[in-house]
Order: sequence, then C-alpha cells, then structure tokens
Amino acid sequence: MLMRLLIERLSEGQARIGSPPLVGSVFNAMNQADPRDTMTRRFDRSVPHQSSIVFWALTITIFSSLVFRTVAADRTVDPTFLRRSLSKTATQPSDVSTATCRFKPIFGSGTPDAQIVKGIARFGEMTVDAGGASKPVQYAGEEEIYLVLEGRGLLNCENQKAPLRAGDFMYIPPSVKHGILASSSENCRVLLAGFKIPEGTKVSLPPKLLLANIDEVPKQTVSGHPPSVLYQLLIGDLRSTRDKIAAGHVLSSLYIMEFATGGTNFPHHHETEEEIYLLLDGYGEMVAGSGLNGVEGRYPAQVGDAYFFRLNCTAGFYNNQNSNSKTHVLGVRSLFPFPMPSK
Repeated sequence: MLMRLLIERLSEGQARIGSPPLVGSVFNAMNQADPRDTMTRRFDRSVPHQSSIVFWALTITIFSSLVFRTVAADRTVDPTFLRRSLSKTATQPSDVSTATCRFKPIFGSGTPDAQIVKGIARFGEMTVDAGGASKPVQYAGEEEIYLVLEGRGLLNCENQKAPLRAGDFMYIPPSVKHGILASSSENCRVLLAGFKIPEGTKVSLPPKLLLANIDEVPKQTVSGHPPSVLYQLLIGDLRSTRDKIAAGHVLSSLYIMEFATGGTNFPHHHETEEEIYLLLDGYGEMVAGSGLNGVEGRYPAQVGDAYFFRLNCTAGFYNNQNSNSKTHVLGVRSLFPFPMPSK
C-alpha cells in the first residue's frame, strides 16, 4: 500500500510539472507482469528481480528530478535594476516619522528588496505637514543629502538653523543631528538620501552648513553626453571642482538633467557606481539594461517614476514628448562598497 501511494504521488508530481508519468508506466508494467515471476521470486530470495531493480532506479531518478526542479523553480536571481512609482509608494514608519511627518521609502531601508542596494542606505520622500516637524535623527556611519521639492520650512542642524524653500539642497555629514520644521502655512516635501560610509573612512566635518539653491547652479553640458541634455551639478565628492557643493565621501554626484525635446544623455553604464534616476516633470522613455545584442531596454516613464541601476547596468533617458517641452530628471550617483583589499 505504501509503495502504491508513493508511486501515485510521484506520478501526480510528474503530471504537475509537465513531464511524462514514467513511474506510472513502470507501475502499470509491473501490474501486467507474469504472476509466475512473482511466485518464483518468493522461493528464490537470492536472485534480484529485474523489474524491481528497474522500478527503484527509475523511482530514485524521478524523485531526484522532482526535488531539483522544485528547488530551481523557487530560486530567484537579483534584478539588474529596480523600478518604483512615487505616487504608488505607500508611507512607512521610519526614523524621521512623527504624527506630522510621513516617509515614503523608494530604495534601500524600508523596501522589500533593500539588499539589492549596497552603498545607498535609503532614498525616499519625506513630507512634513504645515506646522509639523520631523523626528531629529543622526547617523554615525552615513552622510545624507536633502532636496526640498516644494514648500517652506526650517532646518535644524546641530547648533545651526537655516530657512528652507523649494529648490534648496544640502549636505549633512555623519553624526550630525538634524531635523525639519515645516512652515505654518504649507507642507514641506523633501527628497532625502543616505549613503553608507565604510568603516575606517576618515571624515572631516565642514565648518558650516553646506546649503544652496538650484537657481544658483548654472546649466552646462558634460563631456561624453550630447548637447540635447544640460546638467546642473549640485553636490559632488570632496575632490570636485565643478559641483556647487563638494563634500561627498560615498556620494559621487547629485545633479539635475534638463532634456530638450528629442534629447537624450546617451545610454551608458558605470563600473564602480550605483545610480538613481527620478523623473521630476514631463515624460519619456527610461533606459534600463540591455540584451546580448546591445539593444537597450526602454520603459515608458512619467512624473514620479524612479529607477535604481546596479553596477554596469545600462542607464539613460529619452525625451520623446511631441510638444516642445523640456523634461527634468534628478540623478544620484554613489560609490559601490567594494571589499577592501586584505593587507
């Protein structure tokens, strides 16, 4: 009875995965075997029965196949890029959350695939209600950037205070306590990103708060990209001579791209950096990944769409709007935390 049940279960499993029920065939063949063979075997236990050997060999083979196929079906691989929609992202409790402050995690902490993002601790949108405040936070092993998308407020950063308005961006070094209060008349919506600073990195704190506004940053072309896209280089690394603020240790660049109608930044990839694109206005096609034939993957993109690109993933954008409208995309690039070479 047990043997029959095992065969039936194996046969059902084979049918579910679309393979021929070989075990069932063997069982049927055994049912049709000459009874005299069975009687002979009862009196001669020293002689292995051929059909029994075949049966168990096939049973073990097919059972192993079922196990391996199940494991293969359950196994997944990490994607080369992630895609989110800000409008469809739900708020989640976070370090900055209060009764008057909400946070939408887009990439990194608070998302189900946070392990895909390596050097970026968090990337998301914080909204502080009018008259409300975020919870003050500080991170010993992270540097952060804030960009005010809309509204007004006040930044408290250690012993310094600074009024905020739409377009303001700032660099916040590690271990510095900071928070935002919204004005009494309007909400303050802020994009924030944190970056993990490797242990042992020497960090020097800037003597003053590093804050500027997008309106203060000129638009320019960047080598390697066509003139149909203009860049505003907001924050770069400590060695930068072209960004408005040079302060990043892991952060390589915070920038805004302005695409003319029909413009592109030439799809490309980075071998040592992770990258994020967020569509601020307009629409077009986001490029993410490419095939063996070099054909880039294109995806329709609208306001609020965000993409995270892993190392060597093809990234780019096309402004294919019919009207003579410009499209703006926020970009963030940061160093991948490669293992330190052993001494």
